Amino acid sequence: MSNETKRDVLVDAVDALADAQGSGRDANLLMDEYDAALPDDLPVIPELIGKYLKMWKHDHGDLFQAFDEGTSASLDGTQWESVQDWFSDAKDSFDTFAFAWLLGVWRVEETGEIVELEEEK
Repeated sequence: MSNETKRDVLVDAVDALADAQGSGRDANLLMDEYDAALPDDLPVIPELIGKYLKMWKHDHGDLFQAFDEGTSASLDGTQWESVQDWFSDAKDSFDTFAFAWLLGVWRVEETGEIVELEEEK
């Protein structure tokens, strides 16, 4: 296994391309696009869990309490048990939820849509 990041490999490739073309301008544009792009490995969560994440982060902003079984909540008529079922049944559900929470972006399991949290003002 290498200690290089994917970004290191991309920078090397872009630099080689720039050297071959004799211009760094295109290389800078490519790196700007890369910096603005979303990660390839976005977490995938069900729509219900995405709604729960949005609600919890907006109203409370506490990841630890979002996992607290003593907390009750409902989402658009969906009972708290449905959320708890996903956390107990889905493989790596806590990690996936936490990753989506931290990134502020995820892919909806049912539709493939990418959802991004609005930045707080």
